[in-house]
This record gives sequence, C-alpha cells and structure tokens, in this order.
Amino acid sequence: LDVRLPDMSGLDVFAQIREHDRRLPVIMMTAHTTTETAIEAMKRGAFEYLLKPFDLTELKEAVAKAFETSRLSRVRTVFERDPNELDDAGVDHIVGTSPAMQSVYKEIGRVAPQNVNVLILGESGTGKELVARAVYQHSQRQDGPFVAINCAAIPETLLESELFGHEKGSFTGADRRRIGKFEQAIGGTIFLDEIGEMSLATQAKVLRVLQDGRFERVGGNETISSDARIITATNRDLRAAIDDRDFREDLFYRLNVFTIDLPPLRDRRADLQQLVDYLLRRFNVELGTQVHGVSETAMDVLRDYSWPGNVRELQSAIKY
Repeated sequence: LDVRLPDMSGLDVFAQIREHDRRLPVIMMTAHTTTETAIEAMKRGAFEYLLKPFDLTELKEAVAKAFETSRLSRVRTVFERDPNELDDAGVDHIVGTSPAMQSVYKEIGRVAPQNVNVLILGESGTGKELVARAVYQHSQRQDGPFVAINCAAIPETLLESELFGHEKGSFTGADRRRIGKFEQAIGGTIFLDEIGEMSLATQAKVLRVLQDGRFERVGGNETISSDARIITATNRDLRAAIDDRDFREDLFYRLNVFTIDLPPLRDRRADLQQLVDYLLRRFNVELGTQVHGVSETAMDVLRDYSWPGNVRELQSAIKY
C-alpha cells in the first residue's frame, strides 16, 4: 500500500483495511519525504514499510514474512481428526486421543479464554507452535495479530532489535526506524519460541514488558506500551538453566503463570497408528500419491522406535 494515493491518504485506506481485518499484514511503501507517515502507519499496526525505490530482495523477504505471519494467524488448528477436513490446506491438526493428549486439550481449553501468559514445555518436534496457535485461536484475541519469533533462529545481536525495534542510527546498518514484534502484536498475541535461548540482557527487557507492559526501541528514549498476550515455548529445562544462571528466575515466574506440558511421542505410543493414518492422507494429497496403508510389520518397526525427534521426525519418515 502506497502512502500517497491519487484520491485519498494511504493512512486512511490502511485504517479501513484494519477495520475490515486486523490480521491482514499490510506493507507500506513510501518515498523518503514521507517516511514519518509510514512510521505512523507502523505504529497503528502496519506490518512493514519500504522506501522507494525499494530493493527487490528486501521486498521478497518482507512479503515472505507477511505470508508466514498470515499463515500463523489464519490456518486453523483443530484437535479432533475430521476426515472431511484432512484435504483442507487451511487446517492443521493436533492428532491423538491418548490420555496425555486429552490432558493437553483440556489445558488449552482452560487457559485460552483467560488473558494470562502461557509457557509451553516440550521436546523439539512435539508441536509447541500448534499448541500456541490453538491457544490464540480460542482466545478473545483471535481477531488480533499473532506474531511469532524463534529466539534461537535470530543472532543475539539482532534479537533485541527484532523484538523491540530500533531507531535510525542506533547501530551500524540501522538506516531507518524499525517497529519490533512487541509493537506489531499490540492488541494481539506474541509467541516467543525457544525462549530458553535468549540472553540475560534481552531477558531483562522482556521481564519489564511482562511487569508493566512498557519498553523502548533500541537507541530510543520513547516509552512504548504493549498489551500483547505473551505465549512462550522451550525445549530446555528452565529450572536447571536458572541453577546454571543462564535464565532469570523472576522472568520464569512471570512466564510460568500457566504451563502446558507436551508429552514426547514415545510416551504416547497409543497415538502412533492415528498419527500415521493422518500423515498418509495428508501426504497423499500433498504429493499426489496413493499409499493406502502401512503393513503390520512396518508398524511394528515404528512402534519399537524411540522417536527422539518426536512428531516432526515421524512426519519426515512417513513423507520419505
């Protein structure tokens, strides 16, 4: 969306888009002379802004991130396996009817409507993002933005800027002001995956947001308020990390208002047949194949394996 349009202001168009759908990511484009207007749009919830003439690589990256953000907020996460929805690309399934998974479903239903922070614990590949999205989609903020960030996938030197934004000139390469994830998530939900990999310095800033809902952009003096609901996830033992002085104890208690423990696949082997059946149907559609089932001999092999990579590893095995 351009800032300057022939018949009205881009900001006015953006306001109408937000009234229609607050979750739709909008990328603003602007000439240097109207940068402040684009920044104002970012404050109101725009996804990103680009300066004209813009770099095509930067544009592609922004669009890719916007699509991913849209997917996270729009692709429904459902608990029950509905055969009529298996071919629906707009649905992700949390599969399993074992007692351990039934407990997870109850916890999601219990905490989703409450405006409290949620900590999701589980090994890699157990489906923590799916649970985070389920909490969001069953919350009172489901019409607001859902912003996700993997704290382990971003270099520590850039993570603080990614979370809180930065002012122009605050560090080498900061050629313009950037709005961070906490600002983008105002009125919605922010999901901090792999929170255990965050440095102590960044943890201190996240703690302040949790305590009073305020922060400053990197290199800035303006105090910004955010009411975003915070969902975090980690595969680390945070209590052990506290003992090793790698994680702040006060932050742990702020995050740990409500905890959902995801069981590893080896502890819910009763769900294995159901998972395999679901994945066969899913990948038949995705790959255009017609695999009708798994032999009992092969199922015995799958049942005897410990699945250290959990459901993600099972997905890869079935797809292969």
